[in-house]
Amino acid sequence: MSSRPPATHACRPLIGVGVGLRPAHYEAILQSAPRIDWFEALTENYLVGGGQPLYYLDAIAERYPVALHGVSLSIGSTDPLNLAYLQDLKELAARCHASMISDHLCWTGIRGINSHDLLPLPYHEEALQHLIPRIRQVQEILERPLVLENISRYISFVDSTFSEWHFLSELTRRTGCRLLLDINNIYVNAHNFSFSATDFIDGIPINAVEQFHIAGYSTQNALLIDSHDQSVSPPVFDLLAHAINRFGVKPVLLERDDRIPALSELTGELDKARQLLSDAH
Repeated sequence: MSSRPPATHACRPLIGVGVGLRPAHYEAILQSAPRIDWFEALTENYLVGGGQPLYYLDAIAERYPVALHGVSLSIGSTDPLNLAYLQDLKELAARCHASMISDHLCWTGIRGINSHDLLPLPYHEEALQHLIPRIRQVQEILERPLVLENISRYISFVDSTFSEWHFLSELTRRTGCRLLLDINNIYVNAHNFSFSATDFIDGIPINAVEQFHIAGYSTQNALLIDSHDQSVSPPVFDLLAHAINRFGVKPVLLERDDRIPALSELTGELDKARQLLSDAH
């Protein structure tokens, strides 16, 4: 990492609506100071020794609260945890005064091979027993709760004995970790696996949730795909409203990873999420 000292502001809580921090928006953020409450930085883009990514992260973190969201923790793998990665993550969080550190409840590879995909886990007691000490170790190293996101998935395991929401609930109860509820992922999985999205939300403990994600999906044959390349659909906004009604006001993050428009074009979706939070107040 760069030797530049961290920004001088204190860690600020995430409040309101945020957007994923993307290079296409760096200059617009600094020049126009858009009406966005916070930004989520993809962790792996900033675990570097210097250069433009860290320059912009430092500059934006001086103006806005920042959350770190990773894709490489691989908490569900049978490989040992990558301690060097965790130490770098801890230093990056200190540098940008990250308000939250999150990753995905999944595995990404085995025997040192990275699949570059978020792979699902079976939902049973053996998987819980595997995850619990790993989550505790991560939390001890980071010295803060780990926030885990429910992933979109396109296969299920015949030996699962828990519903996904029961599995997540048990994980939070036994480890103290927190949840990032991806509302679009819930909607996509509910459609693809024929369960009730509201049952999923209603099955999660009220005090377990730290943040919501919303995004757009695409359709491939009969499947919904969590593609992050479309506007948020009305049913996902309806499900977000249901989640806010159950869990209360939490920060909401709008994800867009492909066909990325100008920040100004995301205003309508941000305003709709902001209105849902305001209505809950």
